[in-house]
Amino acid sequence: MLERTLVAEGFDVTLAADGGAALVAAERSAPDVIVLDVAMPALDGLAVCRRLRGKGLATPILMLTARDAVPDRVAGLEAGADDYLVKPFAVQELIARIRALTRRHAEAPGQLLSYADLTLDAQTRKATRGGRAIELTGREAAVLELLLRAPRRTVTRERAIDEIWDGAAEANVVDRYVTRLRRKLGEPQLIRTVRGAGFELRA
Repeated sequence: MLERTLVAEGFDVTLAADGGAALVAAERSAPDVIVLDVAMPALDGLAVCRRLRGKGLATPILMLTARDAVPDRVAGLEAGADDYLVKPFAVQELIARIRALTRRHAEAPGQLLSYADLTLDAQTRKATRGGRAIELTGREAAVLELLLRAPRRTVTRERAIDEIWDGAAEANVVDRYVTRLRRKLGEPQLIRTVRGAGFELRA
């Protein structure tokens, strides 16, 4: 119902049926705002919110819940939500809050990271090289951000896995993402392999 209503109001909506799907969708679609129901199957909204914030995602998050006690609202905000709406609610209020969060986020100054001719906005996850826009997934952007925050210094696979995958990934996953980044960034290559250690940005 909410999807139909929001689409009718001009929003481009991606729907996720549970917490795991929400995490994947947030990474793939890079939304302007996320509306999270607390009572989702598998991972609940609070857990999803904590994981997204733990990965450094700055996208505004609006929590929806039937729980209206103060401790419940506090839990949502402490998990990283920007706003909190209790059911039942008027759809027009939800739309107004979404627009306010989107506007506030758009007006916030970005955090630009750059090295050589490569630039990444750490907030929007948009990258350019030599003026050419580069389309990145959430985790590709997260790996690139780690490298841009430590140019000419080695970023170990262990550090990347710990910070981006919460320690729950095999070492070769970092290599796969670096390979994708190298392909997208083009020539001349900026990401160097440090044998037996990890990777670094070096022009």
